[in-house]
Amino acid sequence: MNEIRAITVFLRAATLGSLRKAAADLGIAPQAASLALAQLEQHLDLRLFHRTTRSLSLTEAGERFLGEVQPAHEGLLKALADARRGKETMAGPLRVSAPQSLGKAVLWPFILRFRERYPEVALDLQFDDRFSDWIADRIDVGFRGGLPADGRLIARRLMPVQLIVCASPDYVAQRGAPQHIDELANHACTGYRQPNTGRVAPWVFRVGKETVYRDVPTVLCTNEPELETDAVASGVGIGQLGSFSAVPLIRTGRLLPLLTHNLSDDLGLYICYARRAQMPLRARTFIDFMVDALAGNTGWVLTREELAAANSASAASAAKRRPTPRKSASGARRSA
Repeated sequence: MNEIRAITVFLRAATLGSLRKAAADLGIAPQAASLALAQLEQHLDLRLFHRTTRSLSLTEAGERFLGEVQPAHEGLLKALADARRGKETMAGPLRVSAPQSLGKAVLWPFILRFRERYPEVALDLQFDDRFSDWIADRIDVGFRGGLPADGRLIARRLMPVQLIVCASPDYVAQRGAPQHIDELANHACTGYRQPNTGRVAPWVFRVGKETVYRDVPTVLCTNEPELETDAVASGVGIGQLGSFSAVPLIRTGRLLPLLTHNLSDDLGLYICYARRAQMPLRARTFIDFMVDALAGNTGWVLTREELAAANSASAASAAKRRPTPRKSASGARRSA
């Protein structure tokens, strides 16, 4: 028995004084209304109505049941209506999760613009580099830099995340720039310790069509991407930094990209969410806003032209440092 439907039939019949009128009001067949009411009486083991061919009146038990169930039924209908309206209104809470460095470097300006455009949305932002269970933590929309997230979520790639080997101009002037991955062993290098595992992340390179991982000895290691970026920009050593941190400093000249012919861009920035069809309007609007702002955005990605220029500069620098071979006397005569 559908109890809610049966109670609804009972309430309409009690209000209208007719089972046929109640059926018409609810848009169901009179036989269906009669069956629902009979099942309700059988379920309660009570007779709720006195029935004649021309009239319908409540029994004493029916009167008591009406007084008890009508307020609860009205509350239920209100809750259902509020839930439907809540799905289609912008007002309400929106919980957003993202890695801390990504949130500050990339997302924050766009979040402020969204807040300015939709002030009725109550944003709850959680910037944390540790992986979290977005379902258990009731995250509405999440961002992740790396590989696609939890398989229970929809993950949409917005842009590539480049892993760029960088150094400051002062470091390169003093120590030179590696021209091959193996030369990193002769340089001071920094490292990033992953918060979830506690391990130092290996450096990732593209060699031909393959992705290669290298454990690089470090002179400085931290679990804060911003601190590692600052250390590299200060000349402490060479670091492999995410493009969100590195590209703005490369474009202002504070960092120089190195080994760009081995640059890896297999990772990406993803926006993640559960089934869109069941989302509140504010969540769907936020997703569309951030996709429009970030999909294909090159503000944090080195373009092909920039990579080509970096390769040329690196080759020229290597040529300047390469000693010119001295010609032998016979070679000089042949040249003459």
